[in-house]
Amino acid sequence: MVTRRERLICLHDSPHVSRPLLKRLLRLDDQLLLPFSCSSKELAHILQIPVARSTSIIQHINDPNIMKKLDKYQQNISLLTWFDLGYPSLLRAIPDPPLVLYFKGDHTLLNAPLSLSVIGTRKPSPYAFTAMKAVLLPIIQSRCTIVSGMAKGIDQYAHTLASEHQGRTIAVLGSGFQHIYPTNDLPLYDRLVREHLVISEYPPDRPPKKYHFPERNRIISGLTPATFVIEARVKSGTLITVDQALEQGRDVYALPGPAGSPTSEGCHKMINEGAKLVHTYRDILEDWLEKFE
Repeated sequence: MVTRRERLICLHDSPHVSRPLLKRLLRLDDQLLLPFSCSSKELAHILQIPVARSTSIIQHINDPNIMKKLDKYQQNISLLTWFDLGYPSLLRAIPDPPLVLYFKGDHTLLNAPLSLSVIGTRKPSPYAFTAMKAVLLPIIQSRCTIVSGMAKGIDQYAHTLASEHQGRTIAVLGSGFQHIYPTNDLPLYDRLVREHLVISEYPPDRPPKKYHFPERNRIISGLTPATFVIEARVKSGTLITVDQALEQGRDVYALPGPAGSPTSEGCHKMINEGAKLVHTYRDILEDWLEKFE
């Protein structure tokens, strides 16, 4: 018999079921039985969507090969759903949590007692790497799990620092596991899968789309109590993540940079608006000591 969890995974796999639509369906029917028991016209009326879309949804979930496809996914990729007890509590508390997470690696990192999101530009200055290492290494050695997005630049360096210094790290993808992106450092990806954790909210066969990355960023900030920005331009995806972290009620730290540096302008703006300025690793660790005492 198909369980509620399996119905969620099946619906989530459909390209015709967006996250807002799936959440609307959950509010109307927390067992997710409607798409499996009513006609296209009935489903269209209930969800207020075009009949063509409801027809596509029903065809997808009733495809005789769909369960085989999902079973094949789970031979190499683990799944965690909103209904599972192991779903991370920090992520459960954000305004728009993912309903299904696909992952490879050590899933216990999702509930690490101490964690920090590290984000920044894809084209960092030479200053960023030196400053980043000085601040992050003591934090990594304090058993803090580093969360980032495996993008070029700051993200990949954050993962590398954690991996090479006996730390722990989580990479959040903006694509499915059959379409790893970016492809510039696949050995890093392989190492993260073997020794750490890689997660995605997108089904394995879903290629990267431009809008996936702002969506992905809410998970990066949502998995941790605080976000640390290394370098960012005034108009950048990094600042979108900062806005999401603030919306989620999380702390934001920023590294100041050289005066006039375009890649530091975003951090300076954040500091002016209330983000905590980070001179050394102590600025982050001492905050945590106060909060967890």
